[in-house]
Amino acid sequence: MILSDFDLMNFINSKRLEITPFDPVIVRENGVDLRITDEVAVRNETHPEGFVFDPDNPEHMKEEYIVSRNKTIIVKQKSQVLLSTKEYIKMPDNLVGFVELRSTWARHGLVMPPTIIDAGFAGNITLEIFNSSPYAIKLKPDTRFAHVIFSMTMNRVEKAYSGRYFGQRGLTPPKPL
Repeated sequence: MILSDFDLMNFINSKRLEITPFDPVIVRENGVDLRITDEVAVRNETHPEGFVFDPDNPEHMKEEYIVSRNKTIIVKQKSQVLLSTKEYIKMPDNLVGFVELRSTWARHGLVMPPTIIDAGFAGNITLEIFNSSPYAIKLKPDTRFAHVIFSMTMNRVEKAYSGRYFGQRGLTPPKPL
């Protein structure tokens, strides 16, 4: 069952679903809009031509992204960045979230793979963005950027999320496998 705005406000008001900071304007008909922060991680472009990235290599992992804070974020054409949500979300053990890019941004050429917020997860959401357009795109912090649709599980999960991204604050680059 997908939660409506009425259901979402009941979950939020009863503290079963926690969203911090919370502004009622982010609650939509059947989901919640998430805003981006001023943090961005861009790929390290200093590697030589022919470089092969190995996610099992700790040195490669350390150098994969360069994280910075910016008043505006420029996503170069044909490039990938990581962004973080302003909202910290704490999920109950019977709710999952499906995160998608807001359609306006997709219409400009940005692409984001689907992201799942598992039951029991707590943290800011790191978003993986690819600019498929032929030009750079400018983003501003606090912009409503992603949309989460929440769905109840038939039963409470027995093993709530406790993975390596639990409790993440801010932008979190990939962690070693």
